[in-house]
Amino acid sequence: MMREMHRVRATAVAVLAALPLAIGVAQAQQEKPVHPGTSPEDILFKGAPVPIKPGEAPETIGPKAPPMTADEFEVAKKIYFERCAGCHGVLRKGATGKPLTPDITIPRGTDYLKVFINYGSPAGMPNWGSSGQLTDQQVDIMARFLQQPPPVPPEFGMAEMKGTWKVIVPVDQRPKKKMNKINLDNLFAVTLRDSGQVALIDGDTKEIVSVIDTGYAVHISRTSSSGRYLYVIGRDAQVNLIDLWMEKPDNVAVIKIGLEARSVDTSKFKGWEDRYAIAGAYWPPQYVIMKGETLEPLKIVSTRGMTVDTQEYHPEPRVASIVSSHLKPEFVVNVKETGKILLVNYKDLDNLEVTTINAARFLHDGGWDSTKRYFLVAANNSNKIAVVDTKEGKLAALVDVGKIPHPGRGANFVDPKFGPVWATGDLGDDEVAVIGTDPKGHKANAWKVVRTLKSQGGGSLFIKTHPKSRNLYIDNALNPDPKISASVAVYDIKNLDKGPQILPIAEWSGIKDGPRRVVQPEYNKAGDEVWFSVWNGKEQESAIVIVDDKTLKLKQVIKDKRLITPTGKFNVYNTQHDIY
Repeated sequence: MMREMHRVRATAVAVLAALPLAIGVAQAQQEKPVHPGTSPEDILFKGAPVPIKPGEAPETIGPKAPPMTADEFEVAKKIYFERCAGCHGVLRKGATGKPLTPDITIPRGTDYLKVFINYGSPAGMPNWGSSGQLTDQQVDIMARFLQQPPPVPPEFGMAEMKGTWKVIVPVDQRPKKKMNKINLDNLFAVTLRDSGQVALIDGDTKEIVSVIDTGYAVHISRTSSSGRYLYVIGRDAQVNLIDLWMEKPDNVAVIKIGLEARSVDTSKFKGWEDRYAIAGAYWPPQYVIMKGETLEPLKIVSTRGMTVDTQEYHPEPRVASIVSSHLKPEFVVNVKETGKILLVNYKDLDNLEVTTINAARFLHDGGWDSTKRYFLVAANNSNKIAVVDTKEGKLAALVDVGKIPHPGRGANFVDPKFGPVWATGDLGDDEVAVIGTDPKGHKANAWKVVRTLKSQGGGSLFIKTHPKSRNLYIDNALNPDPKISASVAVYDIKNLDKGPQILPIAEWSGIKDGPRRVVQPEYNKAGDEVWFSVWNGKEQESAIVIVDDKTLKLKQVIKDKRLITPTGKFNVYNTQHDIY
């Protein structure tokens, strides 16, 4: 029995190790991982490494902790940042994983911690030792390391930011008009995750216009209000500003706003278009407001503070996502660990006004309703969607949904029975929650789950539709079943009760080897094409598959050696106008 438990746990960890950096290990496709009490999709979601380098966090030796050599400390920091910090936090205060601070670990002792690291726990802790991911010596080192005070990476203030800030092309040397013939409204910015680049693909010709160097593992691309500039942020907290008016679009400014980050956006309120950009960091936990045309840092604000539930101080509340209001000169900043939503008014940076809205832990991603008045954001480990009325500046509702909602920006459409709605898929189960969003015209349905659809399974990252489409697409990219992760489910919005049609996107790509995970539906401007990434490992072939939205038939496959681990795709027009 013990041997069988070890085998099952080992399978889960094998997939966990394969996904975050390369995702191309064949074993991740072939095996169906199981962990007691935790879904494989949940394990995959939590396992991403942080890009903080071990040397950036100095040794901190505690007198009550077991001794460690300097070499052992470096080994432990590397293992912790690569495998543990995503769940437990850089400071080990706990995030989606339990806290592992010395006041907890020292009383447990080295032998207890070695067993815990070796065999895992029903709460979702992988069995790092018995799976073979860590050697006996590494398990012993980690058990001793967890009793030491957590090494703290450096802060990153104005001096550090300005030390990285570079204006590559000054504003007065940039084009005064668009110098290329690209239809920018139908241009796609495609994340090439493991090459540290984005590919700009012409949505009309399907040709790669340019491949541009960026930070590591780009998380998101955002279009300026004017549609001229593209703001790109990597997980290493590097922000790149790309001028789409240039003869060949390229970087015109760059800055690092910390050591790890996820979010960026630009001012969109009338009269303030393109004036400011904002980026949010995981480490240090803060956001920074910059000049929109140059990325010059102007204002840094820490997000450290008290949690919404227990009202305890948290030293590492990460900025998960940011959107820009269309109704006011405000940014909506979502702080993960504290569960607070900040409405940051950028009208006067010297006298910054911030409205703090208590929501729920742990805030992640979300998007606008169709009117762009209400912002809906997933509090993923609380299994809730928080709804903010940005006109009134207050919480409208907390909606209970399925396990670990992950909407991306979500999907807005008109339900034939319930009126205007917004939908999210889940990482932890096979549900799609459809939430009413029209408190005036359909008051009885507002901020309630009016319909629950069944997808292929858990592991969903993105759901998408378009105002001109009658289809609703949902991926299951982190599902451990290769048949599910390699396909997408499509619902007919006019007939949601009949269930989804399954499209074999990876098969259509013609790629035979690798995990071939299909991720993030993205429409073109016209709303008659849907683009999907077939996401393979760094050394394997990947592709973009384009589907005709009306016929649900394959339209085209884009293959190119430069398309290394394509993941997110952002149509310039749809991103500029928050169309989803």
